[in-house]
Amino acid sequence: MSLANFDPNKADNLEDVEKEFAVKAVEQMITYWKLLGAIKGSKLKLTPYDNEIFTEFQKDFPEYNGKEGLEHISEDQMKSKENKARWRDFFKKFDKKIEDYNFGTLLRVNSNDEYGKDNSIFVVRLQFYAFEIARNRLGLNDWVSESK
Repeated sequence: MSLANFDPNKADNLEDVEKEFAVKAVEQMITYWKLLGAIKGSKLKLTPYDNEIFTEFQKDFPEYNGKEGLEHISEDQMKSKENKARWRDFFKKFDKKIEDYNFGTLLRVNSNDEYGKDNSIFVVRLQFYAFEIARNRLGLNDWVSESK
């Protein structure tokens, strides 16, 4: 099938492809957790665009400004119909800058706990960057390296 004739609405749900995406998300999670264990989050840079991502995230999502808004994330609130539209607008700002910005990855719901079945949600990579850059800047992830 050529890409010109590809209809994503009629595409098969290929189990092997889904497994590969899951493997990539877990690999990214492990790498990030090791980084947090080795370097204080407040000293960590995730992308060349950290400053821009942080500034735009604060502007577009003021409910996540400050430690209280970032410590615990509500998946239902984040993925509500209204917020999905806000996130799409946010993504547009970076779609030409951040490679694979829309790939799936795992985000901790509670910044005071490590990754786990009940503390991880599947998000778009740019959402991960936005939350984790903000958490790092506010020192919410420093505990990881301090506990090692």
